Amino acid sequence: MEVRCDLAKIIITETSDQQIIVLRERDGERAFPIVIGSFEAAAVDRRLKGIPAARPLTHDLLATVIEQLGGELEKIVISDLREGTFFAKLVVRHGGQLIEVDARPSDAIALGIAGDVAIYVEDHVLDDASS
Repeated sequence: MEVRCDLAKIIITETSDQQIIVLRERDGERAFPIVIGSFEAAAVDRRLKGIPAARPLTHDLLATVIEQLGGELEKIVISDLREGTFFAKLVVRHGGQLIEVDARPSDAIALGIAGDVAIYVEDHVLDDASS
């Protein structure tokens, strides 16, 4: 079962290569951090603040490609947690079908955040990550 979550916060530390995003269950108490890289954290932060880039960055490019090919990013799903590594899927609607694309959670969130795309987390991942 997928549980709707929100990006609760992003923690950017200039002295570290590892940054943190925190996802929180929308209608509950569970929350958990995901460690991400500096580039991905900057992309999430920039897109949250609506700061445009002079030229398309990777997440902007991918969003444009999905749109130009007639697709729509329907949702992001944090689908698994294995040996401390989170896995995610982009769920793209194209031609009446749903297509799942493997992605890193940080990239999926950076891509979806500007379009206000819903974030879901599999219940077992929420249980494992928030305990």
